[in-house]
Amino acid sequence: MLLSIETSTSACSVALHDGSTLLGCYELHTERTSAAMLTTLIGDLVKHTGHELGDLDAIAVAKGPGSYTGLRIGVSTAKGLCFALDKPLLSVNTLRALTEQVRSSLSTLNSSLTFCPMIDARRMEVYCAFYDADGRQIRPTAAEIIDEYSFANLLAQGPVVFFGDGAAKCQAVLGAHPNAIFLDQPVVPSAQTVGSLATALLTEGMFEDVATFEPFYLKEFMSTQRKQAVI
Repeated sequence: MLLSIETSTSACSVALHDGSTLLGCYELHTERTSAAMLTTLIGDLVKHTGHELGDLDAIAVAKGPGSYTGLRIGVSTAKGLCFALDKPLLSVNTLRALTEQVRSSLSTLNSSLTFCPMIDARRMEVYCAFYDADGRQIRPTAAEIIDEYSFANLLAQGPVVFFGDGAAKCQAVLGAHPNAIFLDQPVVPSAQTVGSLATALLTEGMFEDVATFEPFYLKEFMSTQRKQAVI
């Protein structure tokens, strides 16, 4: 039995799987990060599916990239549960999980498609990666500043599907390209997909070191320094 946690963006979700069977999934969508409600969602999910935390065999968490605050809360909660319950930790790249959500939602899958999940990194910067139609990563996760020349080589080779909360602001810049495809419906990271991917990792024993595991922030946190008052 696997509990999965997703807090990479302002959305927050938790899911419970028994093998490949989804027992339940709770999601909370707000404009501000909703990760502060994470422990409440976990408690309600486990209780309402008729289980206890002690029934869990492992904890899975979306490791990022994404919101600093959201990832910190999600990973800290997952590690805390692992320590308290003496359970192993699994992690899934947020962009890979987003890609699986889109791939699994398509009724037919064109083998020429390339998938580009995007997470908003403020201004015209996004966290993104590229995957082929089989879900294999073909370009590493990176922070990219989007302009009209972005991804020109990949767009020249064939259709690219852009999605995620970073894709909307890129559509005005890249949307005119004949090979750029933007989905009509928003795609939000879900713990349900994180759990589906983590189930395979659980079977293979691909565990993280709970003591040393950290979120995949991709970039160092940049904080603004408070100005000193002049007396």
